Amino acid sequence: MSRKKNKEFTIQDDSGNDYTINDLNEFRNHIIKYHSINGRGDNSLHIEDGRNFTVSQKFFDKILSL
Repeated sequence: MSRKKNKEFTIQDDSGNDYTINDLNEFRNHIIKYHSINGRGDNSLHIEDGRNFTVSQKFFDKILSL
């Protein structure tokens, strides 16, 4: 689901297309603040640069592990 390249991280959106996260800390903090409840992914939809990301527990855990 992800790979590190030059301090950028590439993940896949809900359509399976690659999306590069340029600022991982900012992305991670946003997901934690707005798309989680009690430290768990809340299955909400995060939209960034026209890309959709469903914040499932699996997605949430993956972002935290990067």
